[in-house]
Amino acid sequence: MEIACTRSPQQLLMARQAYHARYKKSLEEDVAHHTTGDFRKLLVPLMSSYCYDGNEVNMTLAKAEAKILHEKISEKVYSHKDLIRILATRSKAQVNATLNHYKNEFGNDINKDLKTDSKDEFLAILRATIKCLTCPEKYFEKFFV
Repeated sequence: MEIACTRSPQQLLMARQAYHARYKKSLEEDVAHHTTGDFRKLLVPLMSSYCYDGNEVNMTLAKAEAKILHEKISEKVYSHKDLIRILATRSKAQVNATLNHYKNEFGNDINKDLKTDSKDEFLAILRATIKCLTCPEKYFEKFFV
């Protein structure tokens, strides 16, 4: 998750190519083989997607997807395909715009809304994914400070 979320699309592509050259199989294939359930549903798309890397954002899309995120979190369907699609396929700039709209529209940071069960390992990786996508330095800061 950390590699997929903190690297540029080009860096992730190069990592996948290097993995394939060394192990003669795809990184996505191994991630799928060694994970199950909700973890697989999140990690495989994160590793597989090649996201736009620019700074342009679509605010209409950000607003619509913030609403989707809020609905799925309110319904406690944290591994819903739309929630994962938004996190795995959108550019970092688009994810940031969506999460900013989420906070402005619904009053909470998304990670606060995802802290409903502190012992849920999937929610922990979902929160970490969001932190890595939006502010990787803050995510890694807790390990090195």
